[in-house]
Amino acid sequence: MAEQLRLMAVHAHPDDESSKGAATTAKYVAEGVDVLVVTCTGGERGSVLNPKLDRPDVWANIAEIRRAEMDAARTILGVEQAWLGFVDSGLPEGDPLPPLPEGCFALQDVEVAAGPLVRLMREFRPHVVTTYDEEGGYPHPDHIMCHKVSVAAFEAAGDPERYPELGEPWQPLKLYYDIGFSKAKIMALHEAMLAAGLESPYEEWLTRWEDRPDKGPRITTRVECAEYFPVRDDALRAHATQVDPDGFWFHVPMELQQRAWPTEDYQLVRSMVDSPLPESDLFAGVRETADAS
Repeated sequence: MAEQLRLMAVHAHPDDESSKGAATTAKYVAEGVDVLVVTCTGGERGSVLNPKLDRPDVWANIAEIRRAEMDAARTILGVEQAWLGFVDSGLPEGDPLPPLPEGCFALQDVEVAAGPLVRLMREFRPHVVTTYDEEGGYPHPDHIMCHKVSVAAFEAAGDPERYPELGEPWQPLKLYYDIGFSKAKIMALHEAMLAAGLESPYEEWLTRWEDRPDKGPRITTRVECAEYFPVRDDALRAHATQVDPDGFWFHVPMELQQRAWPTEDYQLVRSMVDSPLPESDLFAGVRETADAS
């Protein structure tokens, strides 16, 4: 029998698993792949972005509420989920930026912080790992730290001389960075909105893009998953404190999104298997290895 395929998606906060790569994970779950979402922090310092829930009683119980929201999103996506147990760093604002809170995730030693993730990799034994790029997808301290810890754990998990107390070595075969937005994607959605006679929410974004690098050329892998965009949005709405249901993310009609850009996109950065680029499957090259085992 072919070996069961396993995917690990490492994220910084509860809600990130629903806003980044969620349709991909839902697709693979539907295909019978075991998917484990790893959440590095509890999201304790995240903003309450739903104005209907910006209330003292919510803030007083924010840690418990974020865990309950994660439980709901996990059920919708059909994934397994594990907490690494680190404390949210918050997003510093101001000029100059204030120091990060003592003991937060972003201030941990990378070698030490990678340990719990190494343990999970050796227990779950993923074939494929997804995480953020070196900028964290966007420069939140926890996202950048998530990148550092994910790469460190990927490199260490298969080495019997590193973290020997954390279980039998297991080497994941592929590591990807999630490329959530490229200029081509934003332009495609923007033009589709205008063609439909609708006001585009991307006008200002495209104006600002002139001063930002485009990560589009880094994309190696496009996963067709438009069928699962509604599942993604349902999971995102489950994070009710994190997302305004009347906000930016939901302005583009679903059928337009599915038609204009039907993929979620990734950059392959490590591979232990032969998989010619470009790809359309995170398990390209892995399936053959698993079938032979």
